[in-house]
Amino acid sequence: MGENQKRRQSGFTLIEIMVVVMIIGMLAAVVGVQLFNRLEKAKRKATLVQIRQLQSALANYRLDNNRFPNTEQGLQSLVERPNSEPVPKNYPQGGYLDAKKVPLDPWGSPYVYFAPGVNGEDYTIESYAVDGADGGEGNNADIESWHLEDESQ
Repeated sequence: MGENQKRRQSGFTLIEIMVVVMIIGMLAAVVGVQLFNRLEKAKRKATLVQIRQLQSALANYRLDNNRFPNTEQGLQSLVERPNSEPVPKNYPQGGYLDAKKVPLDPWGSPYVYFAPGVNGEDYTIESYAVDGADGGEGNNADIESWHLEDESQ
């Protein structure tokens, strides 16, 4: 065999390399989209857990003080005694959350709290999810305490 034939048989052509790179790129795109969707689902589930923990702390606040904090007092009243009226009479030292601070939602935004809440509820806790804005659909849809059962499906 001549030297030209040996060189041609031992390496890959540019087209072969480009085809392999394109196949790897397409596989990476498919896997990347799947991972992103799973990450968003995990964040939404973590939000459900955090809202339920906040609801539990609010229930304890109500047991001690016969009422929920108002909108102005907000969720901060779970970690430090409110100074605005109505000031709670039976506030425990250390507050109602072990972390000593109100958690942010998984997207790094504060939870929205208002009392009275939506649909006749005593209060509402909301996460504005990915887009950080009220409303939305799909991954941008808000996660709200008054219909967590719909979200957990």
